[in-house]
Parts: sequence; C-alpha cells; structure tokens
Amino acid sequence: MEETISLQDLFKTLKKRLLLIILITIIAITVSGVVSFLFLTPIYQSSTQILVNQEKTDITTFNSQDIQTNLQLINTYNVIIKSPAILSKVIEELDLSATPSALTNQITVKNEQNSQVVNITVQDPNPNIAVDIANTTATVFQKEIKNLMKVDNVSILTPALVGENPSPVQPNPMLNMAIAAVIGLMLGVGIAFLLEYLDTTVKTEQDVEELLNLPVLGLISPISEKDIPKSFVQVTPRRKR
Repeated sequence: MEETISLQDLFKTLKKRLLLIILITIIAITVSGVVSFLFLTPIYQSSTQILVNQEKTDITTFNSQDIQTNLQLINTYNVIIKSPAILSKVIEELDLSATPSALTNQITVKNEQNSQVVNITVQDPNPNIAVDIANTTATVFQKEIKNLMKVDNVSILTPALVGENPSPVQPNPMLNMAIAAVIGLMLGVGIAFLLEYLDTTVKTEQDVEELLNLPVLGLISPISEKDIPKSFVQVTPRRKR
C-alpha cells in the first residue's frame, strides 16, 4: 500500500516543528553575522581609468579606422597591464611584499564594449594601498608601453581617489545574513520532515489504522482525577487489629 502525504499533513508537520525551524534559522543568521563582522577581512576597491587613443597633432585627421585599431589593441593592453613586466615595477615602486602573481589576483582590467576607456580595478584590505596600486599601475603602464610596443597612445583619464569614508565591497554582512536565513530555513524544514519521518511511534487513531490496516471501533478518552465525581470514589476501610 502506497503511503501518501496530504498538504494538510505537511502543514501539520511544519506547525509541529515550527520552533525548531525558527531556532535553526536564527542560529544560521547569527553565525553568518558573527563571521562576517568579526572574522572576515574587509576588502576595499579602487579604480582608475586610462584612455587608449592615437596621438595626433591634427584632430581632423582622426578617423574611425584609428578607433578600430585602438579597440583591437585594448585586448593586448589588458594582458600587458597584468603581466610581470608591469606589476614587478609596481611592486618595486610601492615597496610591496606581494609577488606579481599575487598582485595579479587583486587587479581586474576590463573595458566597456566598443569603448576605448580601460578600467583598472584593485582590491586590497587597505583602501589607501588599493588607490596607490591602481594609480601606479596606470602610470607604469603608460610609461612602459612606449618601450614595449613603440606607441604613445595611452593617457590617464581618471585617477583613483580615496573617499572620506570608504566602505568595503567585501564582505557584505547583510547579504551573507540573508543567504544564511534562506539556508537555515531550508535546513530547518528538512530536519523537521526528517524527524517526522523517523518518528515511528503511534500517537493517533489514524496511525493505528495505517499500521494495522484495520478500522478503529472506539476510543478511550483519558480521564483525570479531577473529572471523577466524589460519589464514585471508594474508600477502603482500615482493618481492625
């Protein structure tokens, strides 16, 4: 005989284990908040922009073919910016303890589609160091590209600056706590149904019917001593010695 579970049974299970579900959700949110605020290192982000453009003395001679050439060069420039040839000089100028490969993981280089503007984004636990790395990387690249590719078509459009009250981009405690709430809720519901599935005790007449496959003919309701009339209470007399 196949065992079916109605929607009403599901709601009964959730209502029965509601306290457990809420407790697990609160624990998940609390743990996520403690880890986010106390254990995770804040990461700050800073960006600078460089412009890839042909150096022209007469702006009227600038045409769309030059723009297309610059756009094709940008993909090459993105690789060069994160190369050891550039980053090793950045580390030397800023006297950083990081290696070029480690510094590569902190830097993101990208440009908008069909745009000659390249964004150099740096993430670091120190907002001032993030700004220094971004600006120095742009400056070193602008200088070294003349020797590497024999071109002078890079200019710094917007340097990176430190804000008055910089806020970290990572971690995001509220987002982490929201995700933890969802995970905790799902975990609590799963545990509630698991406990209900593992609970094989017989509690109701419906459980008896399902277990024995026999109809229930009658029920004996529990009677407390307060409900028993005093006239029905028999007192046993003491025996005389």
